[in-house]
Amino acid sequence: MSDFSSSPVIEATGVVKQFGTVNALSGLSLKVMPGDIYGLLGPNGAGKSTFIKIINGLSEPTLGTVNVLGYNPMLNPIEVKSRIGYVSENSMLYESLSPRDFFEFVASIRKTDPVRTNERVARLASALGLNEFYDSPISTLSLGTKQKVSIVAAFMHDPPLLLLDEPLNGLDAKSSRILKDLISLHTENNGGAVLFSTHIMEVAENICNRIGIIYQGKIVAEGSLDELRHLASTGSTGQETLEEVFLKLTHEEEEIAETVRTLREAFVADVKPSGPALA
Repeated sequence: MSDFSSSPVIEATGVVKQFGTVNALSGLSLKVMPGDIYGLLGPNGAGKSTFIKIINGLSEPTLGTVNVLGYNPMLNPIEVKSRIGYVSENSMLYESLSPRDFFEFVASIRKTDPVRTNERVARLASALGLNEFYDSPISTLSLGTKQKVSIVAAFMHDPPLLLLDEPLNGLDAKSSRILKDLISLHTENNGGAVLFSTHIMEVAENICNRIGIIYQGKIVAEGSLDELRHLASTGSTGQETLEEVFLKLTHEEEEIAETVRTLREAFVADVKPSGPALA
């Protein structure tokens, strides 16, 4: 983990990403520091996955700059990718391979130390319950088991930065808990950093020390949960959940209230008595 210092692990400034006439990102700026578990939260289509792909060098920003551990992902793709562990929203795996073959392939690409990597992979696979599927074709595995393969591949080289895009997809309760503990160990003991995108507010509330709320392609609020509560504090008790704070800061609270009111009226109308039957 020699890459770490007091410098940002991720530093994005004024990032714009256009797809035709649509702005997926509209001037996004943020910093992720060593030791951070940074939760990136936003509605569907807010730009979370687009931003993660830019960090990983899979997509180029239209405007703005991104640096990952001091490197530009587009100009220095190998340096950036070698320092990242990535779990995508949809598993990106070679499905004709078995987990064993896939891990060996990833290790050969990353040129990791064979003894250390084999030991690390064995422990991760055992912890996540992958051993019984180790030599099965990945194409035959369930969604949750494929996600476990992606997680092991992301952690196997002990990267300074983890990019986790909806990493709990398909995981059972036990595996979800193990992943949360792995994330904490990565930052607390190893000095690593995590950018964590999720729709599960309780998870972000419990494990993220900093949260950025992305709305319409830019960060509209950032900080700890208490700091976000303060930003959304009009008439509040100071005890709001992250979900309540999120809905206020993305201006979705009033829309939800109106939707629920409309549904209530429709359902009440459906169950009203029709009156006495005619003789």
